[in-house]
Amino acid sequence: MSLSVVSLGHAVSLEQLDAVARGTATVVLPDDVRARIDRAREAVDRLARDGDAAPNVYGVNTGFGALAETRIAAEQIRALQRNLVRSHACGVGPLLPREAVRAMMFLRVQTIAMGNSGARSVLVDLVVQMLARGVHPCIPSQGSVGASGDLAPLAHLALVLIGEGEAEYHGTIMPGGGALAAAGLEPLELEAKEGLAVINGTQLITAVGALAVLRGEQLCTHADLVGAMSLEALEGTGRPFDARVQAVRPHPGQAATAANLRALLAGSRIMAHHADCGKVQDPYSLRCMPQIHGATRDALAWARSVLEREIVSSVDNPLVFVAEDGTADFVSGGNFHGQPLAIALDTATIAIAELANCAERRIEQLVNPAMSSGLPPFLAPRSGLDSGFMMAQVTAAALVSENKVLCHPSSVDSIPSSAGKEDHVSMGSISARKCAQVAEHVRTVLAIEALVASQGLDLRLPLEPGAGVRAAHLALRETIPTLVEDRVLHHDIKNACALLDRGTLVAAAERATGKLV
Repeated sequence: MSLSVVSLGHAVSLEQLDAVARGTATVVLPDDVRARIDRAREAVDRLARDGDAAPNVYGVNTGFGALAETRIAAEQIRALQRNLVRSHACGVGPLLPREAVRAMMFLRVQTIAMGNSGARSVLVDLVVQMLARGVHPCIPSQGSVGASGDLAPLAHLALVLIGEGEAEYHGTIMPGGGALAAAGLEPLELEAKEGLAVINGTQLITAVGALAVLRGEQLCTHADLVGAMSLEALEGTGRPFDARVQAVRPHPGQAATAANLRALLAGSRIMAHHADCGKVQDPYSLRCMPQIHGATRDALAWARSVLEREIVSSVDNPLVFVAEDGTADFVSGGNFHGQPLAIALDTATIAIAELANCAERRIEQLVNPAMSSGLPPFLAPRSGLDSGFMMAQVTAAALVSENKVLCHPSSVDSIPSSAGKEDHVSMGSISARKCAQVAEHVRTVLAIEALVASQGLDLRLPLEPGAGVRAAHLALRETIPTLVEDRVLHHDIKNACALLDRGTLVAAAERATGKLV
């Protein structure tokens, strides 16, 4: 699997999509895939050449949605596509991040590259060049109900292809046509079906959701690491992570987390010191990390499988099927509907949120003197004069509570649109955006836990934790010093978030433990 060159029309992993989104991968259109695209396009061109004698084909020579029965004259087909894009560009709200826009751009031409859309390969070429030269359409994040695809957001993408709308180029937002010109590119005039082929799909849901799920998977490893740091600071035991315990309940995520914890805690002098302390069992947020974190891993693995299937799907309408003899069939279906993704991303949102639910409870144990195995209240060096990490736990609790609201599933809602023609919608774009927001909150809660656990580890010195925990602790201390008196923790939290985003703590731990999963 190459993370530097990604080929359209083939299977693409979430990691490859992330590389495209971050601009570290080059997108290419292989010759065999171009031929596949051109075959489908020839079928559309034949239909267009038949003019008014051609049968009604949705979106090619008819109106859209509730206007699907309205016949469009042959000489108006180009205007039909242009009007479709303009009329559907009704997005509102904050602009999507650049990474999400790049993922959307790639995914839209990826579905065209599957060979059932009927758009021209020159349209694909233009989007590939926009990715390469850094022309990014400005796409509002709200306005999709996730049914006939992400129509409104994708229309804002399509506007730039025809030289309209707005785009970001080298950090500056400018008119879409100006951004293309600055990059040495020319806009297209959309031919039959091409406006529909750009806007009728699940690319916002898939792009935002895929990046959020990938981040959630990475947060699972961080949760194992900072959970191990807390366990050591709280003088917990590693006995529950015994491989035999996992083997008799063989969920793969549980086994993976337990293996991480065993590696991180290996050689712990803190554990050796309190081996005979008489404490029988730790609280669930410590003892049940394999079961809790592992369930998140398993849910995200399923969500990944749904997303990676979607990436190699033809999500358009109508679909063009070209037989060996060159004859073509146009079939109106529902592959644009976002329900498979909406349910998967609602599940992923709940699963990711659980990491913070558990982490916040470990933070509480660390700062609560009734639970912290002899550590000072709020881990403050001078309790009373100093408040220590009192409010850090409150901030974590606030984020966890907000996550609970965000975890309400969007996929159970539906508001009919288009005069009742689209009478069930997925709300999948909301599922995706909530998943991304929850992942952001969870990252911050884990960053707070890393800070608090590191303070606890400092207070256990000269006893040292397992080699993996110790390496992560030292890596954090290279950036964030021990709290010796009250200071503004906002800056510490921000710096700890940056360490998690860069993977600094996990990388440090892996130098001591080997690869974590």
